[in-house]
Amino acid sequence: MLILASACQSTRHSTSGQASASYVKPKNVILLIGDGMGLPQITGAMYMNNNKTVFERFRHIGFHKSHSADDLVTDSAAGTTAISCGVKTYNGAIGLNAKKERVPTLLELAEKKGFATGMVTTCSMTHATPGAFIGHVENRNMKEDIALGYLETEIDIFIGGGKDHFDRRKDGRNLITELIHKGYTITDFETQDVNNLNFRTDKNIGYFTSNGEPLPAADGRDYLLPAAKKSIDFLRERTQNGFFLMIEGSQIDWGNHDNDLKYMISELHDFEKVIEYVLDFAQEDGETLVIVTADHETGGFTVQPGSKLNAVKPTFATQKHTALMIPVFAEGPGAEAFRGIYENTEIFFKIKNALSL
Repeated sequence: MLILASACQSTRHSTSGQASASYVKPKNVILLIGDGMGLPQITGAMYMNNNKTVFERFRHIGFHKSHSADDLVTDSAAGTTAISCGVKTYNGAIGLNAKKERVPTLLELAEKKGFATGMVTTCSMTHATPGAFIGHVENRNMKEDIALGYLETEIDIFIGGGKDHFDRRKDGRNLITELIHKGYTITDFETQDVNNLNFRTDKNIGYFTSNGEPLPAADGRDYLLPAAKKSIDFLRERTQNGFFLMIEGSQIDWGNHDNDLKYMISELHDFEKVIEYVLDFAQEDGETLVIVTADHETGGFTVQPGSKLNAVKPTFATQKHTALMIPVFAEGPGAEAFRGIYENTEIFFKIKNALSL
C-alpha cells in the first residue's frame, strides 16, 4: 500500500524517463554494502545461524543486474561506481563513466545540498567501494590518487583503514596534516580505540583503523558496529538537512575470494549486527531510509547436499566474481521504490530522488 503525503511526496523517475508511484521522502539515507554478498552468501549465513537472519526484517526486496560496461562479471570499482554515480563503466574505473569522464557521486551531491555525509568500512578508505563514493580515477589501483578525494570533498566523517595512502606517499605529501589544516580531527589506531573516540566536536572526523587493510573479524577486528553507531549519532547532530551514510562490510568479499566458509560467514554475521542496529535506529527515527545490497557476488558459493543446520557443506565455483543478480533490501520512507528487477545504476537514481539531490 502506498502512503501519500502532500507535503513530502516525490515522483520517482527511472533512467528511461518512465514515472512510477509517489512515496514519502526520507530525511536520511543509510546505504549498507556487503561486498561480494549475493543471495547464496546470505543463505549460507542464515543456515549457520540457526536458520535466522536479519534480512527477514525487510519488507521491500528487489534485485539489481550487476554487470559492468565491458563485462557481464563486474569488479567492485565498476559495480560500486554504478551505485554511487548512476553510470555503467569499465571494470577498474572509479567515479568515471565508460568514456573516462568524471561523474559526481551520491556523497558529493549530498554534500553540495547541505547533507552531512560519512563512510565506515572494514577495508582501506582507498579501496574500490569507498573510493567510488569520493574518488575519480581511471584505475582502482591508483589508491594515493583516491586518497586525494578526501581533501576535495567535505565528507563529515570517515572510519576505515589505509593510513599509509595518506601519510606514506610516493609524492611526499602528508594528507593527514593537510586534513588537519583543513579542519579535521584525525585519529589513528595507535593512539585511541574507536569506542573511546570523542565525537563531540564541531570539526569533521577521520579515524584510521590500520595502516593498510584492517584485520578480519575472526582475528580481532571489532570496530564496525561501534563505528556505525558513533557515525550515526555524529551525523544526526551535524545539520538539520539530514545525512547520507555508506557502511561497507568489505571482507565478506575476501572470504569468498579465499573460498573460506568460516571467513565469509564471520564477516557476514559481523555485518548483520550492523544491519540490525541500523534497522532499530531507523524504526525509532522514522525518517531514515535503509538500503542493503552488494556490488556483486563472489565465489559462486553454494550450500551442498548433506548440509545440516549450523554445519553447512560449501562449494565454491570460482575464486573470482560472478554475474549473479544481487538482492536489494530496503526499509523506511521510500523503501517501496527498491522493489523489482533493475540495473544497478537505478540504485543511484532511487537514492538521488529520495533525497532530492
